Amino acid sequence: MNPQKKFHLVFSIVMGTIMVSVMTLIITLANVGWIDGFVQLWFKAFSIAYVVAVPIIFFLAPVARRLTGRILGMPA
Repeated sequence: MNPQKKFHLVFSIVMGTIMVSVMTLIITLANVGWIDGFVQLWFKAFSIAYVVAVPIIFFLAPVARRLTGRILGMPA
C-alpha cells in the first residue's frame, strides 16, 4: 500500500474513533443522562456508529476536500 493510501486509511480510522467517541458520548448523555449501565449504552451506540462512520469518512473525505477547495476557490 502506498504511503498516501495508508495515510488516508489510518486518518479515517483515527478520525472515526475521535468523532464517534465524542458524538455518541454527548448524545447518549443527552438522551438518558448518567444512569446505571450508561457505559454499556454508550458502547452500543459507539459500536453501531463506528462501523458506519469509518467507511463514510474513508469514501467521502476526498469529496469533502474537493468541495471545500471549490467553495474557497483553491486549486484541486
